[in-house]
Amino acid sequence: MFKKIAEFDNRVSVYWTNRHFSEKTNKWLRFYVRLGDGYIWALFALFLFWIVGWDNFLPILWQALMALAMSLIIYEVVKLSTKRPRPFAANPVIKAEVPPLDKYSFPSGHTMNNLAVASAVFFAVPQYGWIMMLLPLTWGLLRVYFGVHWLTDIICGFLLGVVSFVLGHLLWIAIF
Repeated sequence: MFKKIAEFDNRVSVYWTNRHFSEKTNKWLRFYVRLGDGYIWALFALFLFWIVGWDNFLPILWQALMALAMSLIIYEVVKLSTKRPRPFAANPVIKAEVPPLDKYSFPSGHTMNNLAVASAVFFAVPQYGWIMMLLPLTWGLLRVYFGVHWLTDIICGFLLGVVSFVLGHLLWIAIF
């Protein structure tokens, strides 16, 4: 089963990394994917604070932080247990076009951590949170496009991000 998944991932990655937009578009996409490193959350937090006010913002912030904490714990355990090589390390045809944040590929921390936070925002304010749900998915797909993740890293990162939010939310309910 794992062999079939690896073969599927390899086919997808080779196909996606050999299809490129113009250099100008790729430059913009590299900038956009770097927003997944966490930079956009400060701006979104200010926006959310401005929209909902301090009293409503604080519970959202705490739930997002709990979801993120759960995500980081799960991420470290899974990443260090699997030690899956990144696409560019496993296949010489694939080149990394953005810098990876660490050595291993599975799961996608960008997708997982950002989706855990986005899920908390979506749960609290769905009229704005849906936008934040789309960002980790597009960042994840672009990280496949740029050769630093396999597609299944993104899919599992998505699922583990949602699980992280649920665990963080249950912890929030238990504590408060």
